[in-house]
Amino acid sequence: MFSVFNRNNNKETIWAEDLDDMLDDIHLIDIREGYELLSGKVKTAQHIPMGNLLSTPERYLNKDEKYYIMCQSGMRSMRTVKALQEKGYNVVNVKGGMAAYKGRNRI
Repeated sequence: MFSVFNRNNNKETIWAEDLDDMLDDIHLIDIREGYELLSGKVKTAQHIPMGNLLSTPERYLNKDEKYYIMCQSGMRSMRTVKALQEKGYNVVNVKGGMAAYKGRNRI
C-alpha cells in the first residue's frame, strides 16, 4: 500500500508538486471542464468533470479504492472531496491543482 506524507499532515490533502513521485501508485482524477484541459494536464490523470463525478460517483469510483482529486486551483477539488467523503468514498484533495503543478508529467 502506498503511503502519503505531506507538509500539513492532513490525510485528506497533498500538494500538487508532490504528485510526480506518486503517479505510478495512485488513481488521479482531474475534475476540470474539458476546455480547461487545453491549458495542460497530468498525463496519467483520468478526466471526469466535477458535475458528472458528484452526480453519479458510483459510476466512476469504487469505495475500496483511494482517489486523488485535482482541479485548477484546489478549491473545487476540496469541495468535491468533502462531498464524496460524506458518501463514503476514500478521496484526497490535490492542493494547488494544475495551477501549482509544474512537474515532469505535465502535458
